Amino acid sequence: MHFDFATANRVLFGEGTIDELKRIVEDGRRIFLVQGPASTNAQRVRSILEEKRCEVRNFFVISEPAIDVVNFGIEMVRASPTDWVIAVGGGSVIDTGKAVASLAVNPGRIDDYLEVIGKGSTIKSPSLPMIAVPTTAGTGSEVTRNAVISVPEEKLKVSLRSPYLLPRVAIIDPELTLSLPPEVTASTGMDALAQVLEPFVSRRSNPMTDLFCRQGLALAARSLAEAYRNGKDRKAREGMCFVSLLGGFALANAGLGAVHGFASPIGAMFTAPHGAVCARLLPAVVRANVDALRKREPGSETLIRYAEVAYLLTGDETAPVEKGVEWLEHLLVELHIPALTTYGISENDIPLIVSNAAIASSMKANPIQLTEDELAEILTEAL
Repeated sequence: MHFDFATANRVLFGEGTIDELKRIVEDGRRIFLVQGPASTNAQRVRSILEEKRCEVRNFFVISEPAIDVVNFGIEMVRASPTDWVIAVGGGSVIDTGKAVASLAVNPGRIDDYLEVIGKGSTIKSPSLPMIAVPTTAGTGSEVTRNAVISVPEEKLKVSLRSPYLLPRVAIIDPELTLSLPPEVTASTGMDALAQVLEPFVSRRSNPMTDLFCRQGLALAARSLAEAYRNGKDRKAREGMCFVSLLGGFALANAGLGAVHGFASPIGAMFTAPHGAVCARLLPAVVRANVDALRKREPGSETLIRYAEVAYLLTGDETAPVEKGVEWLEHLLVELHIPALTTYGISENDIPLIVSNAAIASSMKANPIQLTEDELAEILTEAL
């Protein structure tokens, strides 16, 4: 047995843990607060910091972090002494905070460190102390060592990667998700579900991440629909926050697969919620992977894993893989996840999406290499 596992230095989980900021941040500290627009949760954090007589500078992230936005944040932090970077929001906000905290103490611009379009330089100096406070239950970004950066002019999303991107502290307080609207609950929740399913069948799965995935799959199966139906259901909200955290642990150490391999170029080319895209692709990807494995690698142990996924989702020990796919398809209907055509994606876009997805980093961990025809079939089904 051999594996490499890394995560945030400290993880605080549970209702009311946001108040732990009072004990983590010392009086009079200089804070760079990264947040989304009109965030009541960020205001709550700001109030805690002001009680501690901290000097707080706000940095707003309106949409997915683009290169120029991150570079601007880096320059702001470099221009004034900063003790902590705190990011309060969804995955885009946390990724921005992680990138700014790291590169503010490393030379150059973010362009120098990005894969694919940048120089791919190595981040050599430890990040500024950073606290990640997720307010959605989906990305798991609070415990991952990468940040997804948008490059609008190239219609690409690329990653900044380094162990130094792991936050010093991750605070996951389910209370902060109680006000999420149903459509956001559905979209981010399906992303969380995908992120405990894909690492479980990944080429890089390991015994450590398997523990997280198994618990995450079973917990998502009984929590996601409940959180969607009743956003004030604290048990369901806590369950989905834990699924998201488990998915972050898993994907950071075992990788993802074709769902996220597709989601990256689609998200760069179209204005579409990441989680909704992942949701729509998930049943089609499971079906395509299983069919390809049965044809080309019939003895693969991954087929046994897919059968276990079906059991964990349905609760039926005898459920075949097909029942698991049916369960996922039914969930999409229950959560009112729209078809990809809703976002302007058409059959004419399939060749370019397939071409970009085939070279996406997430695709490398998919349990089997899919052909271009198989990839196109997945997209066609998801339309």
